[in-house]
Amino acid sequence: MKTTMALIASLLFSFNMLMDSKDNSTSVEGIFYLDEEEVVITSTDGVISKIEHITNENSDHKTYIAPGLIDLQINGYLGVDFSGPDLTLEGVRKATKALWKAGVTTYYPTIITSDFSRMKENFAVLAQAMNDPEIGKSIPGFHLEGPYISPVKGFRGAHLEKYIKNPDWKEFQELQKAANNGIKIITLAPELEGAIPFIRNCVESGVLVSLGHHNGSAEQIKLAIDAGAKMATHLGNGCANEINRHHNPLWPQLSDDRITPSIIADGFHLTKEEVRSFYKVKGANKLILVSDALDLAGLPPGEYIRGERKLLLTPNVVKLPKENVLAGAASPISLCVGVVMDYTQCRLVEAIQMASTNPAEMMSLDQLGEIEQGKRADFVLFSLEDKQMKIEKTYVAGELVYSAN
Repeated sequence: MKTTMALIASLLFSFNMLMDSKDNSTSVEGIFYLDEEEVVITSTDGVISKIEHITNENSDHKTYIAPGLIDLQINGYLGVDFSGPDLTLEGVRKATKALWKAGVTTYYPTIITSDFSRMKENFAVLAQAMNDPEIGKSIPGFHLEGPYISPVKGFRGAHLEKYIKNPDWKEFQELQKAANNGIKIITLAPELEGAIPFIRNCVESGVLVSLGHHNGSAEQIKLAIDAGAKMATHLGNGCANEINRHHNPLWPQLSDDRITPSIIADGFHLTKEEVRSFYKVKGANKLILVSDALDLAGLPPGEYIRGERKLLLTPNVVKLPKENVLAGAASPISLCVGVVMDYTQCRLVEAIQMASTNPAEMMSLDQLGEIEQGKRADFVLFSLEDKQMKIEKTYVAGELVYSAN
């Protein structure tokens, strides 16, 4: 009898597995981020096939469902430095899986100002990652932050001055070739010699231009925007501590509706008043949240040697201890969602728009950034505790890639 029952159970299991393989569907249930009503979302073959509102009077659901977070600027994670000397495909896999735990389903690995040969080598590694069957769906492209930025102290931030240079289209094409045309965003300074024609070349080739780490005048910024620049990289950071109250890079970028600023709303890079002001000027539809996290994010606090410098990782940010200035962020973008809600009193739907919908629209990721029928089934399940996201599950193309349980 036991043998017969075991055989039946085995046959039933095999049948269920066969049915699952024929109908590759997944259903999740929770509170919809758009209207805070209960829904069941079904995806089939990695695409959202059905969104059904349900009524359950006895429900005590506290789990929200939102599109996966999209980070346009992240320098590394959990010890993996995308600009470091020992980047490997396995390292990128490690960082990607760690980001899934933080609710990030799509991100643009960011390489900063450094030795040209190293940048080429690392972009080649990232190009492998973009085509990797395990993590490639989460990496649609890369962000090059520098080396064409201001060499002036303060405006250059933590970028090493000796590697900073004027825009060079031939050199950039070398990097793009190494990246297998994967560089989709570049941050540069508009005041540099040759910047405006360089911007035009980038835009014509399909690369999004973001203005950052610069001290451009109002006229130079306007020329850059006229040439096709669309973003401002981490507005309010990558800026000198003391600037002219009238003539500085902030006002022209805030006042021009053609520019969408990204901001690091981690609670430390910008003050509450700055975040609120940027939000009031631009609105939820013209702001993008980024983490700008360094590779130290996710590691224990302490002192670390990175290349030619010593860094201090605190529980909240990364500092250059010698200069006692910020060197980068130490938190994923999911933290920024809660901070921007706290600082601006915006609703969850607006915070998600800044962390997912807007970056998807900026990068023309038509299948991402929203939960709609026909879009790719990238979503995150989470609870909100004191406006902080607590990630429970993460799905990429309908596949469960992380579960807290």
